[in-house]
Amino acid sequence: VDIGMLTIKSANQTVVDAARRPDPRELYHELWYEGEVCCLFADSNLGKSIFAVQMADEIARSQNVLYVDCELSDKQFQLRYLDSESNTKHLFPEGLYRAEVNPYAIGADGYEEAIIQDIETAAQRLDCKIIMIDNLTYLCNSADKGVDAGVFMMKLMALKKKRNLSLLLIAHTPKRDLSSPITQNHLAGSKKLYNFFDSVFAIGMSAKDSSLRYVKQVKV
Repeated sequence: VDIGMLTIKSANQTVVDAARRPDPRELYHELWYEGEVCCLFADSNLGKSIFAVQMADEIARSQNVLYVDCELSDKQFQLRYLDSESNTKHLFPEGLYRAEVNPYAIGADGYEEAIIQDIETAAQRLDCKIIMIDNLTYLCNSADKGVDAGVFMMKLMALKKKRNLSLLLIAHTPKRDLSSPITQNHLAGSKKLYNFFDSVFAIGMSAKDSSLRYVKQVKV
């Protein structure tokens, strides 16, 4: 039964209908599943972008991935994946696509609406169901404002359902005591952002050895 924006069916029928569709598969171990809007966050310079590209590299070996890079220029990206000693470059899967955002467009009127539309168009054109965005701040300039953050996340959730996408957004943490365990409260921005994500995991630095990193899932 459809009543306005609501589609209503019995709980039993809901289970029967959903059982006809395949269960979501792991995209990257148990951290991210198909159909989820996921978030990876960490302090600056802990390797979240490198880890995200590593994830994209692995996933793109079996399905197309669109990586929207708002952090690095193409030259910075090239140098990051070049072995300077042997002058050999890392070979990515052909299914991994990298997009840059026009820096002159950032902050313009209607920017957030336009970038979501462009990501949708790119996903269709490249046949990508997996979208990774580095990072959230560039998409949502008002991530720290509850109402704006909520509206933005609802638009992303609508895009996910409309195109059957899986989305991973990279985010920062505010300054914190690195000796304390990382929690969901360390995700920068409005608490509403955390509530909208299907899953969230973080990279932290070991308090015992600054050269070590750990990955911690804080929402599943």
